[in-house]
Amino acid sequence: MSHFDLNVLRTLIAVADHGSFTQAAQMVHRTQSAVSMQIKELEASLGKPLFIRDTRKLALTSEGRKLLAYARRMMSLNDEAWASIVRPDVTGRVTIGVPEDFVSSLLPPVLRKFSATYPKVQIQVVCVPSMSMMPLLKDNKIDLACVTRDKELNGDFIRVEPMIWVCSQANPTLWKQRPLPIAMFERSVARNNAINALKTAGIKFRTHYSSQSLLGLITMVDASLAIAGLAKCSVPERLLKLGREEGLPDLEPLEIVLARSADSMRPPCDYLAEQIFQELSRPKDYV
Repeated sequence: MSHFDLNVLRTLIAVADHGSFTQAAQMVHRTQSAVSMQIKELEASLGKPLFIRDTRKLALTSEGRKLLAYARRMMSLNDEAWASIVRPDVTGRVTIGVPEDFVSSLLPPVLRKFSATYPKVQIQVVCVPSMSMMPLLKDNKIDLACVTRDKELNGDFIRVEPMIWVCSQANPTLWKQRPLPIAMFERSVARNNAINALKTAGIKFRTHYSSQSLLGLITMVDASLAIAGLAKCSVPERLLKLGREEGLPDLEPLEIVLARSADSMRPPCDYLAEQIFQELSRPKDYV
């Protein structure tokens, strides 16, 4: 074999992203046995294993990680080439709303690929908390909103994003304090999740530190003033991750959805929504 089948590479990406043949099968619309066979045949043709199978969740080998990087580039180029021929003259403007804790971690690969594929489409990003998106959608001030699902704001499921506790490495035992100092968003699903988890666990806490911005929360954590419960995708590497070993309760994960305004039924909005699902989607049981 001196070439790669793009369908097989798409399967490889799905297995790597989800760590499971079963979940990958759902994403590529094939049976679990067919997905497993595709990977085995790819490994046989390469003469090298791509996955380590002796763990609860599949892990890539060094060769697997190398091929995955090429696979992503090849699929990206394939999609770009397809769009350049099929949708060469797409123009217009899309305004998308994204909360700060998602914008820097989730949006860049989406916008980078979308802009390369549709260079004539103008994109505007509005960064406000998830719970502030509904009025903007109702008034058609934004077309799309990539947000956390709550009682008032619904949409099409994108992915489940885990939440974790974090603190500063400068004060790694801050979690022992009682009442526990917590930094939280002023009004959010993440805030509700953190409060509910602590109350259920019977841990006394104080919320003297709050902010509307992710940067504000991280600043408080960096200053060793508090710990915080944050979406895993938004946590800087420098922060120390906490959990059950420190006696802290698990946090309910966030369900990320894509909501649309009434005026968003236009091709540029459809294509950006499509790009978001391609780049960010995960099954509901992924954590």
